[in-house]
Amino acid sequence: QVQVVESGGGLVQAGGSLTLSCAASGRILSINRMGWYRQAPGEERELVAVITSSGYTNYADSVKGRFTISRDNAKNTVFLQMNSLKPEDTAVYYCNANVRPYTSQSFWGQGTQVTVSS
Repeated sequence: QVQVVESGGGLVQAGGSLTLSCAASGRILSINRMGWYRQAPGEERELVAVITSSGYTNYADSVKGRFTISRDNAKNTVFLQMNSLKPEDTAVYYCNANVRPYTSQSFWGQGTQVTVSS
């Protein structure tokens, strides 16, 4: 049906920047919403940022002003620009896609590790 693939994770020092990319492919008519979530060891998965087809964005309070989500509709791709990274941003980052015609389903990527050293 739909495949979701993330890339761009890695190791960075505190204060540094990283950009994550996520591409959705398969039998997609259009993208409803794509977003980034993260899960740290021993923690629950949490929303980081989401962007809808109309361009509406929403961010977790912890990343507001530091992270920016954007998209390339033509390529069914979403990006997460992460600046001023902190050690507490360390987590596995997952991309999630809600697409037409599978609007009742939610598709996840395999995750990409982001590690911020102090």
